[in-house]
Amino acid sequence: LVDFAIEREHLADLIKVENFPSRVVHNDTKLNNVLLHKTTGEGMCVVDLDTVMTGCVLHDFGDLVRTAACSALEDEPGLEKVFFLPETFEAIVEGYLETAGNILEPIEIEHLAIAPQIITYELGLRFLTDYLEGDLYFKIKRPLHNLDRVRAQFRLLASMEEHFDQARQIVDVCSRSLLTH
Repeated sequence: LVDFAIEREHLADLIKVENFPSRVVHNDTKLNNVLLHKTTGEGMCVVDLDTVMTGCVLHDFGDLVRTAACSALEDEPGLEKVFFLPETFEAIVEGYLETAGNILEPIEIEHLAIAPQIITYELGLRFLTDYLEGDLYFKIKRPLHNLDRVRAQFRLLASMEEHFDQARQIVDVCSRSLLTH
């Protein structure tokens, strides 16, 4: 796991290196922080607003993809069940660009495909650090819970890497569609 993390260190610095605009962001945009209408299933509002501050939209977008375009929960111990869902990613990109595309800078749109990898890597590192330090930060429900979380996040990251060209193509097609409307 440590070698896997070291090989992907470049992901940790990507947002710092690029000149992304600072915006008001949620910083915890996982799917369960959206209240859905019980009949239509449409998003009604975002909750857990204590995390809102300035930051990079790629973290918000990436975290939404990490939770919604994954086949399993973030702590799934059965790694064969953990993989990236490109079709769900496409739906997220379409909806995101449809609603926020006009305010995003080109550099932000260009990095939408890699954003889920960045946040998945960062969270995997946080779980790994917590595991190595004795499970002091994240609440655990069972022995080795944080280790299961690390493994699941790094398995998801590997699956995202396998589908990266497809993700980039999805963003390209959806962003071109935005420009023609």
